[in-house]
Amino acid sequence: MNFGFIFLIPFIILGIFILFSGIFTVKQQTAALIERFGKFQSTRNSGLHFKIPVFDRIAGRINLKIQQLDVIVETKTKDDVFVRLKISVQFQVLKAKVYDAFYKLENPHDQITSYVFDVVRAEVPKMKLDDVFERKDDVAIAVKQELNEAMSDYGYDIIKTLVTDIDPDVQVKAAMNRINAAEREKVAAEFEAEAERIKIVAKARAEAESKRLQGQGIADQRREIARGLEESVDVLNNVGINSQEASALIVVTQHYDTLQSIGEETNTNLILLPNSPQAGSNMLNDMIASFVASNQIGEQMKKENEARGIGKPKRKKRTPPPTSPLDDSDIDY
Repeated sequence: MNFGFIFLIPFIILGIFILFSGIFTVKQQTAALIERFGKFQSTRNSGLHFKIPVFDRIAGRINLKIQQLDVIVETKTKDDVFVRLKISVQFQVLKAKVYDAFYKLENPHDQITSYVFDVVRAEVPKMKLDDVFERKDDVAIAVKQELNEAMSDYGYDIIKTLVTDIDPDVQVKAAMNRINAAEREKVAAEFEAEAERIKIVAKARAEAESKRLQGQGIADQRREIARGLEESVDVLNNVGINSQEASALIVVTQHYDTLQSIGEETNTNLILLPNSPQAGSNMLNDMIASFVASNQIGEQMKKENEARGIGKPKRKKRTPPPTSPLDDSDIDY
C-alpha cells in the first residue's frame, strides 16, 4: 500500500504542475495572444485566465500603453547646411487591432523609424535653415500624417509627433551666433545713438532758452540802466549841474564801480584797458565832440540844399498818395 502511494506521487505532482500551467494572469494595459498548435486562438486582456495545458500557449504579450520612440535624422537644408533633427513619435497599439500589431510587423520600431527618415528627408531639403526653426511644426505634422496612413493598417495609432531638437553643424552654429551678436550690437548702437541725439537736442534747446532769457535779462538791465542814468541826470540838473558835467560824473562813477567789481573777483580773467581815471573823461569828451561835429555837418548840408533851391520855379503841389494804415507818425525812430 505504501509502495503504491509512493508510485503515484510523481503523477500527482505532474498533474498539479499541468493544472497550474493552464492558469495565467495578464497585467493592466497589456494584451496576451493565445495559440493552439501554432494557430492563433484568442486575445486575452488584463485579469486571471485559463488555457488548456499542453495544447495552448501564450504566443506573446503586447503593451497597450502610449509609447515614445526618439529618432535622430541627419539631413541637408535648401541652403546646403547639414542639420540633425530629433523626432519624438508617440504611438499606441489599438485594442481592436492587437492581432495585426502582433502578426503583421516583426519590428514596429524599425518600421516607424524608416517612415520618419523618409518624411524628414523629403520635407527639410525644401526649407532653408531659418525656415526649419520657424516651421518645425510643419515637419512634425507631415511626419504624423505619413505615419498614420502607413501604421493604421498594422494596428498602431500615432498620437503625436514632435520635433524636439534641431542641431546644425558646429561651424554653422558659431556663424549664427556671430550674426546674432552683430545684430544685437547694431540695435544697441542705434539705441545709443538715439539717446545721444536726444541729449544733444535737449542740450541745444536748453542753451537756446538760456540765451533767450540771458538776452532778455541784458535788455532789461540796459533799460533799467538807461532809466537810472536819466533819473541821475535829472537829479544833478536840479542841484545846478549841467548835462555835460552830470554825464562826466556818472561815467567816472561807473568807471570806479567797474574797477571795484573786478577787484572783488579773485579768479577773473578780465582786463580793463585803459584803466586810468582820465580815461572815462576822455571817452565822454570824444563822444560829445562826435555828436557836435555830426550836428554841424548836418546843419551845413541843410543850408547848402536850401541855397540850391533859391530862384527855381515853384512846382505844383501834388496831392500825396493815400497813406497805408501804418503811417510814418506811427513809427518810433
